[in-house]
Amino acid sequence: MSVGDRRARFRELHAGTELFVMPNPWDVGSAKLLAALGFPALATTSAGFAWGLGKHDQQVTRDELVAHVAAVAAATSLPLNVDSERCYPEDPGGVAETVRLLAEAGAAGCSLEDYDPAAGGMDEVGAAAERVAEAAKAAHALDEPMVLTGRAENHIRGVDDLDDTIARLLAYRDAGADCLYAPGLRDLRQIREVVEAVAAPVNVLALTGGPSLSELADAGVRRVSTGGLLASAAYGALVGGARELLAEGTSRYGEAGVPRDVLETAFG
Repeated sequence: MSVGDRRARFRELHAGTELFVMPNPWDVGSAKLLAALGFPALATTSAGFAWGLGKHDQQVTRDELVAHVAAVAAATSLPLNVDSERCYPEDPGGVAETVRLLAEAGAAGCSLEDYDPAAGGMDEVGAAAERVAEAAKAAHALDEPMVLTGRAENHIRGVDDLDDTIARLLAYRDAGADCLYAPGLRDLRQIREVVEAVAAPVNVLALTGGPSLSELADAGVRRVSTGGLLASAAYGALVGGARELLAEGTSRYGEAGVPRDVLETAFG
């Protein structure tokens, strides 16, 4: 598929009526493996990619992200959504230039967060909505528009205020966001409330102990992503295996290795 075809396919997935799962690879290898397993779309993970560079989340530069997106987008024929944090509003050209660079790198969509790590708190909703409008204008001006996701970060930043979350999502929808996302929600009643309130495609983060895919589909959720969870599990397996090797001198961890047939399918 061309990049334009992938963007068109990504918009179709959001315009449909069925839930789809969009897992988050953190490098080219994990992207190819996930594509080989049959998912319809992929998304980057800011945390997983940062760990791969030996950094904490939210320490990746825009240049590093754009190069990463270009590599992952070229690795498969699937639409690729980008976890683009705040879209680097302080970098040259700001949010609009970030969207342009991600589009040029092959992205089918990107997201915009409303948590400011420099300030250590949530952005004022009006200012955040203005950035969403700027990003939406850039994303939708492309010959084949990208899908823009507006994110309300309350529930992963210690702000347990569903009313404020919904108000933020509505502001981002009205500013032009195509999909809404409040990572951290795991209560099915609250998820239903968000879906009903925003009347637009909603993404939910798959979490340990959270609702199943069938429950989320029944709640009207359109898209499910995994964030940094798969990367964390992979790195957790590495640490666990290394600790076994150091402490016990054994290599039982190898029993959970990637099946060879999956490697052959993914890597040719």
